[in-house]
Amino acid sequence: MENWFVLKALLTVVFYVLCDGELVCFALIVGGKEYYSMYGHVEKLAEEIKKGASSVEGVEAKLWQACVYVPETLQDEVLGKMSAPPKSDVPVITPNELSEADGFVFGFPTRFGMMAAQFKAFLDATGGLWRAQQLAGKPAGIFYSTGSQGGGQETTALTAITQLVHHGMIFIPIGYTFGAGMFEMEKVKGGSPYGAGTYAGDGSRQPSELELQQAFHQGKYIAGITKKLKQAA
Repeated sequence: MENWFVLKALLTVVFYVLCDGELVCFALIVGGKEYYSMYGHVEKLAEEIKKGASSVEGVEAKLWQACVYVPETLQDEVLGKMSAPPKSDVPVITPNELSEADGFVFGFPTRFGMMAAQFKAFLDATGGLWRAQQLAGKPAGIFYSTGSQGGGQETTALTAITQLVHHGMIFIPIGYTFGAGMFEMEKVKGGSPYGAGTYAGDGSRQPSELELQQAFHQGKYIAGITKKLKQAA
C-alpha cells in the first residue's frame, strides 16, 4: 500500500541561513498528511533533512504547513482504523509565500511512479509565481517515499523535475556524494542520485537508519549549496 491517497496538506520546513548578516531562507516542502505521509515516512525523512540543513553553520530551521487545495479523501473514522497519525497543528504557508525562500527540497509520496496528484495540485497553484518567474534561479532538491522497490524511486524524481524546469529553478541532485551508502547491496535501501527516499511497503516498514542518514546528508548538502549561491549573488 503506497501512502499517497490521504494527502491533504504539505509540511514545509523553512531554513534561515545568516550569510554576512543577510537572511537566506531555505524551504523544505514535504508532501504528506497534514503532516501527511499517512504513516509518517516522508515526515521522518523530512526531520532528518531538517537536521542535516541545521548542521550547516548559520542555519536555523522552522516548520510550516502548506495547504493543498483538495479535500480529504478518507473519513477520520477510516483513518483511525488505518492507524494514521493525528493531524498536525504546524502553521500554514501558501503557494505565493514560496517566493520568500532562497532554496527548496520538495518531498512527496508516489502514485504510479510519479508524485501524488495532491502534491501536483499544490504546484499547480503556483501559476502566479510562474508568470512572474519568482522562483527562477533558486536551487531545489527532491525526496520521496514509494510503496515498493519498483514503485518509482527514480521515475518519481525524474518526472517531478519538469515542475522545477518550468519555474526556472536549479535542480540539485545528491549524485553519489553520500559515498559508500549509495552502493549498499545487502539491505533494502531507498533513494537514488536524484535524492533521498524510502519504501513504505504496507505502511509497517519505516525508514532504515541508512535511509535516514542519506536524508540528513541531502539536507546538509543542499543547504550548503543554497548558502554558497546566496553569498555569491
